[in-house]
Amino acid sequence: MYITCLDLEGVLVPEIWIAFAEKSGIPQLKKTTRDEPDYDKLMAGRLSILKEHGLGLREIQDVIADIDPLPGAKEFLDELRSLTQVILISDTFEQFAKPLMKKLGWPTIFCNTLEVAENGEITGYKMRVEKSKYATVRALQSIGFETIASGDSYNDLGMIEASKAGFLFKSTEQIKADYPHLPAFENYNELLAAIKDAME
Repeated sequence: MYITCLDLEGVLVPEIWIAFAEKSGIPQLKKTTRDEPDYDKLMAGRLSILKEHGLGLREIQDVIADIDPLPGAKEFLDELRSLTQVILISDTFEQFAKPLMKKLGWPTIFCNTLEVAENGEITGYKMRVEKSKYATVRALQSIGFETIASGDSYNDLGMIEASKAGFLFKSTEQIKADYPHLPAFENYNELLAAIKDAME
């Protein structure tokens, strides 16, 4: 039995931090896991910038409320879920993901949690498990599932390479050049066809 594991941001919805960087006018917040492989370093930088500018969870949630899934993403996800079990495995946070899950038809998501003070300041974050995407795929395999995985960033490579079939989707030229053995797709029809082939 197969489970397809998908990244969220950059694959099904726009990057939340890029949208917030544009809205807040803080270009340093545009950096994502496509640019920085070290997630702890990336988040430490983000939290420092938010504190410096007096921005908290409410301001980010206001931006997320206006984010829509990428064109064709919900249709792709609906069709994929008719063929196989699907779990979104993301390094985003529960406090960010909920409105996006509503727009995608409430798929299952495994993600992390922000630590938020009473005044709304984001003071830290709690990762569900170390190397969460890779660890989740290995755990699913340990209970009898074959996994197929797709994502766009450095933090997706563990789950992609550990799966029976793995694909880059809307990734960067640098990642595609560094991992030429991984099939790379730019549209949902291609990705859906590749997943179907992997399940045959």
